[in-house]
Amino acid sequence: METGNWKNKLYFGDNLDILREHVASETVDLIYLDPPFNSNATYNVLFQEKGGEKSAAQITAFEDTWHWSMESEYAYQEVVKEGPRKLADLLQALRAFLGQNDMMAYLTMMAQRMVELRRVLKLTGSIYLHCDPTASHYLKMLMDATFGAKQFLNEIIWHYRKWPSGKFTFQRNHDILLFYSRSQKNERVFNQLYMERAPSTLKRFGTAKIISGHDETGRRIPSQMATEDSTGVRQDDVWDIGRVPPIKQLFPTEKPEALLERIIAASSNDGGLVLDPFCGCGTTVIVAERLKRRWIGIDITHLAISLMRHRLHDTFGPDLSPYEVIGDPKDLSSARALTEENRYQFEWWALGLVDARPAQDKRKGADRGVDGYINFFDDNSGKAKTVVVQVKSGHINAAYVRDLKGVLEREKSPIGILITLEEPTKPMLQEAAAGGFYEPESFPGHQYPRIQILTIKELLEGKEAQYPRMAPTATFKRAQRRRVSTEDQQKFTI
Repeated sequence: METGNWKNKLYFGDNLDILREHVASETVDLIYLDPPFNSNATYNVLFQEKGGEKSAAQITAFEDTWHWSMESEYAYQEVVKEGPRKLADLLQALRAFLGQNDMMAYLTMMAQRMVELRRVLKLTGSIYLHCDPTASHYLKMLMDATFGAKQFLNEIIWHYRKWPSGKFTFQRNHDILLFYSRSQKNERVFNQLYMERAPSTLKRFGTAKIISGHDETGRRIPSQMATEDSTGVRQDDVWDIGRVPPIKQLFPTEKPEALLERIIAASSNDGGLVLDPFCGCGTTVIVAERLKRRWIGIDITHLAISLMRHRLHDTFGPDLSPYEVIGDPKDLSSARALTEENRYQFEWWALGLVDARPAQDKRKGADRGVDGYINFFDDNSGKAKTVVVQVKSGHINAAYVRDLKGVLEREKSPIGILITLEEPTKPMLQEAAAGGFYEPESFPGHQYPRIQILTIKELLEGKEAQYPRMAPTATFKRAQRRRVSTEDQQKFTI
């Protein structure tokens, strides 16, 4: 694809700030967003009035609720004072109806972002908003107020199957996608997609093209068959696409690639720019890359950014288009700033420097001395061995090295890595050296320090962890390498 000097981009940070500071007006061809929301919360919780003030909302990898806070109040006042008139009126009406609760905080934050998303979208562009049913009706009103009710094109139903859950209700097996255009003109990019005919139609007509119409009096002319085959039936707005099974998910709430393939193929062309402001595990950018589009992905967690980088390289290897990561620390001072802002974000970023996978969501309990791990293979047994990784952002001493040794014994891991922001002390280096070496039988003559202390400064300068690399390291669940095939190219008939 013709991209000139363009580099695809992954941004770390709040998408509101990034949209305002880094994305120019009317430059994006297609936007897909799946904003996080706590679909497991009950209506009673979501609509409960909140008393007192809470700290500013932070969206993290596994926490997807926004709470009413001073940040919500500032955002509300900004939209009402500076936003489009209809959106300001709607937000005031919603607050009068809902009060100050989680739902209102969510809608206020989304209203801010809607204004920016409309600004960056080309006049020929389209936007697909993926909704949780708990908030879809409110989000549609926000979209009407921001883009205009006449720009609403489809309410797409994504239908799937999953294990039954809940009682006294119908099983919920669908999501909603709201499809809007930027302008009223029919100049928007839309590549007609087709689906297979119904069995009854195939039985009667086969694959021949069906020609039908009306005569001068308006009477229907009986269907006729042409000599050439039909491309099928125009794609409808109910999409039967299987979910990503939880056991195969790279990230919670991961969406199937087939869903994004349909959206991107229909509403963008080769070389078009696709934006996902809530990128998560990066399905949008993966599909955009495969379909030869340019792309921008934004996420507020280093965990997601690190996962996307691995997924891109695992999937495309040397065929990957040039891209850059913007917003992550590039030097020691910015690393210190990150740990002062959010030590969990610092930890996820630091783990990414050694290609380690986070061990767990720490808010759910103690980490038992394991912040992350790297799986590796050094024999033909098919069973992975594990490198245990710890991250320390504060004061350190030899006791941390002794603790890591104990963790290795408990976890039966041959190698442990201690990542530190501060320089290690001499007693720490001596304690680490006393740990000896790991010598795999399949690598005679190769020795790997059992305890390795790596500073952030060293990692930023290119130093690497030492462990056997007989087979590719299994960090995040490894994405399948997939190149553009003839089948992919013919998958979407235009």
